[in-house]
Amino acid sequence: MKFLQETWRNNMVTANEFKPGMVIRFNNILYQILTYQYMKMQQREPIVRTRMVNLKDGGTIEHPFRSSDKVEDVFVEKKEIQYLYEDGALLHFMNTSDYQDVVIGKEMIGDQIKYLKDNALLVGLYCDGELLTVELPPSVVLKVTSTEPGVRGDTAKAGTKPATLETGAVVKVPLFISADEMIKVDTRSGEYMERA
Repeated sequence: MKFLQETWRNNMVTANEFKPGMVIRFNNILYQILTYQYMKMQQREPIVRTRMVNLKDGGTIEHPFRSSDKVEDVFVEKKEIQYLYEDGALLHFMNTSDYQDVVIGKEMIGDQIKYLKDNALLVGLYCDGELLTVELPPSVVLKVTSTEPGVRGDTAKAGTKPATLETGAVVKVPLFISADEMIKVDTRSGEYMERA
């Protein structure tokens, strides 16, 4: 077991090998890479600018790496989990493979909590048996509970109006959307995508 752990710890990657979604250990903290940009500089070593999220506290940082910098690539296991219910500052999930109860703090999901619907299936990222973070699907289908009626001709161009969804989230939707309709929402940007 110790040999396997040593092998796992020596899995180093250069900044040139970064990909969105990759989990790295930087300054003894686990980060997930959100975006990266490779920048060539005249007569200097190229730089890889990254935007990363801290998997412990949810904070986002931007950091430039030299293309030759090495960091530890952390093996992360993905497991399907199902959202059950909210209990104060805690969220309860169930691991769908072994039916174990998984409890996390609301801060782990952050702003995406407003798109979390009962019995929703999500992806949990695990490292060494510990849940690091929860990933929502890129889009969710939610019901519009209330919105103002859209009046045709009240704008010069295509307009939008606020709509409250079944989870309490407020999203800008086109004027033709009415209450009790199902719409698709992008969980990353919080924008209306289409009717469902």
